[in-house]
Amino acid sequence: MIKVGVYCRLSDEDRYKKNKNDDSESIVNQKSMLIKYALDQGWDIVDIYSDDDYSGAGVERPDFNRLINDCENGRINLVLCKTQSRFSRDMEVIEKYLHNKFIEWGVRFVSIVDNADTDNEANKKSRQINGLVNEWYLEDLSNNVKKSLKNKREDGLYMGSFAPYGYKKDPNDKHKLIIDEEVSYVVREIFEKYKNGLGYHKICASLNERGILCPSLYKKSIGSNFVCCNFDYKTTGLWTHDTIAGILKNETYIGNLVQGKRTNVSYKNHKSKKVPEQEWCRCENTHEAIIDMETWHVVQRRIKNHHRPVSDGKVHILSSKVYCKECGRIFMRNLSNVKGENHTIVKRAYLQCKGKKKYHTCDNDRAIRYDVLEQFVLDSINDLLKKCNKELLKDEYNETIRKQNRKDTLITNLNKEKATYEKKLNESKLYFKNLYTDKLKNIISEEDFSMLRDEYIKDVESFQERIEEIQKELNTIENKEENVSNIESILKKYKHIKKLTRIIVDEFIDKIYIGKLDKNTKTREIKIVWNLDL
Repeated sequence: MIKVGVYCRLSDEDRYKKNKNDDSESIVNQKSMLIKYALDQGWDIVDIYSDDDYSGAGVERPDFNRLINDCENGRINLVLCKTQSRFSRDMEVIEKYLHNKFIEWGVRFVSIVDNADTDNEANKKSRQINGLVNEWYLEDLSNNVKKSLKNKREDGLYMGSFAPYGYKKDPNDKHKLIIDEEVSYVVREIFEKYKNGLGYHKICASLNERGILCPSLYKKSIGSNFVCCNFDYKTTGLWTHDTIAGILKNETYIGNLVQGKRTNVSYKNHKSKKVPEQEWCRCENTHEAIIDMETWHVVQRRIKNHHRPVSDGKVHILSSKVYCKECGRIFMRNLSNVKGENHTIVKRAYLQCKGKKKYHTCDNDRAIRYDVLEQFVLDSINDLLKKCNKELLKDEYNETIRKQNRKDTLITNLNKEKATYEKKLNESKLYFKNLYTDKLKNIISEEDFSMLRDEYIKDVESFQERIEEIQKELNTIENKEENVSNIESILKKYKHIKKLTRIIVDEFIDKIYIGKLDKNTKTREIKIVWNLDL
């Protein structure tokens, strides 16, 4: 006895549904056509399986999986569809079930419109070609959607579902961001506190103590459809280190849009994966900034150096800057009780090599007073400022212009080469599609196909490798340019510094190396590595 399972599927929601739980009109038509066909053939319909609003890619469809389970258990032995693409547009799924599992389970597959029938061995190749065409349809559709999104991102349009904290979508244009005055002050406060030396913990504590809603709860409070796994105030309702870090690293707050950081694994696998940074879509000055550029650069330098706050929640001025000249390990900060005025006991800060203090592997055994080192650094910076007179700045500027002209030529040549390899990569993919079609049509043998496929893979890997190398060179040039452009602005900002701040230290100093104390002269070498490339 032929036991039929009727399977229907539609991807797009039909506008004429009375409610979201109703089958769409097209599904109803599919059912009517298939039931009539089965009755005309004298087949027994066991069950009807319907997946409305589900893509033909992959197998994440509830009734599809129920159908497969019934096939495997012998409840049905014939699957009836309108077309093969209704069953699946995924070539891997077609091969797995139509030409493998269904044969193993004794299940026949029939589709009415395109005459697919697994009992007819003669049309196997047409089924495979249909499967391949349907697969390409999915791939092309996915690529078109990606290209459309990419074009919109490159045009500076915001494509996120929800605006970042501190912004809201323009009611006149959902792809534009405008400042949300209700909470933008919180973003400014976070940047200012971190810029002035406060750590994540202190910033979180301040916001939580004042009852300021974290981004997820704020979105919910204004009626947004933003969904969080849990809105329990004790868990998601508090500001956390990760939330603060995410805000401090987000270029949206300086008026830039950086999008396309994640994508789906493929058009068949919707799991998310990270996109390499060189492939992100970055557009500058797309909306009004909340944070000024000077504050942004100071904050990014501090994040890069991973400064750890001390017990009061603040970062000491020379944190993560002082290293041992002998072993290369960082100098640790310690507080010791010493006699002060009127024989009172006061705490004084010292710095000592971690290799000696913690691991006992370094002979740089004498600590250095923190206040003495701080004064040395202040004097050294002021000496540097005296040497950097206007004439020196002028020479530096002229040399920068000459270097810039050479770099512009190099950048142009690299971009041309990159475009050439990207074109070759696209041509190779088209070639492989045609090659696969020739194999299915028996125009080329399996052996020739395998050989040509291996050559194709080598070419693609070679093209991709060179494209990545070119992008790294372009990124390196961009970073060097930014560093040179900062020199003149920093030196012009300061004439004479009376007191050190963390911001000044970050702008001028990369590292400080402390040598061993000479027992005879009672002196030690202190070497400053400057951030300024003079």
